[in-house]
Amino acid sequence: MEIIIQPTHHELAAITSLIIRDALLKKPNLVLGLATGSTPIGLYKALVKLHREEKLDFSNVTTFNLDEYIGISIEHPESYHTFMSKHFFDHVNIPSENQHIPQNTTKNHEAFCTSYEEAIVRAGGIDIQVLGIGTDGHIGFNEVGSSLSSRTRIKTLSLSTIKANAIHFDGKIDAVPEMAITMGIGTIMDAKQCLLLASGEAKSEAIAKAVEGPITAMVPASILQMHPKTTVIIDEAAASRLEEVEYYKRSYANRQKLMSQKQ
Repeated sequence: MEIIIQPTHHELAAITSLIIRDALLKKPNLVLGLATGSTPIGLYKALVKLHREEKLDFSNVTTFNLDEYIGISIEHPESYHTFMSKHFFDHVNIPSENQHIPQNTTKNHEAFCTSYEEAIVRAGGIDIQVLGIGTDGHIGFNEVGSSLSSRTRIKTLSLSTIKANAIHFDGKIDAVPEMAITMGIGTIMDAKQCLLLASGEAKSEAIAKAVEGPITAMVPASILQMHPKTTVIIDEAAASRLEEVEYYKRSYANRQKLMSQKQ
């Protein structure tokens, strides 16, 4: 697990966008796993800028989103379909048929979850999975206590998640859907590379537990310690409770030196 600490959210988004850009230049048919939430917005803005200013080509990219609420329409202003269109898909050239988001209005959710897993396999697996983290350490909608080998399925949201997401529903807790479809933790761990993003002091405890704490279902993101290629990209505020900050910064600086020597 590599830890990259940047001064602000802007810098962490910029670095993450360059990681994805470099991967896309090497593999034009990159398969991306995408996340929603406030932190990824900066990443999508940076990627859109690369598309517009550097002509970064997304025409052969395939995407799979982590999750979607159940119980609201795709057209709902707070659906993740709407979120992705607003912040990313409407601004880059990913073909609509290559954009995959869990279907929240299907009648047979179990069959859909199976088909979603199968679609990922048919695409060749996810090359880079972008992740955010909840204040309790959840990833996707894999709430505290989720099986660390789980696959795409329906989950009931925790009260803390519902309260946190109420800000997007005019502060009305009862307007937030109580259920969602989410990729499982096992599905996430199948990705070739994971990029975990976090910003702000509110995420500092979750980051500390995920990076330096024990691996436990009570902090779902902690399983990323077992992933062979996970990069945690955070700002100073989110890093504030880490014990080994100096080491992480020195390790990253040394890796940058080695990379510059190769060029």
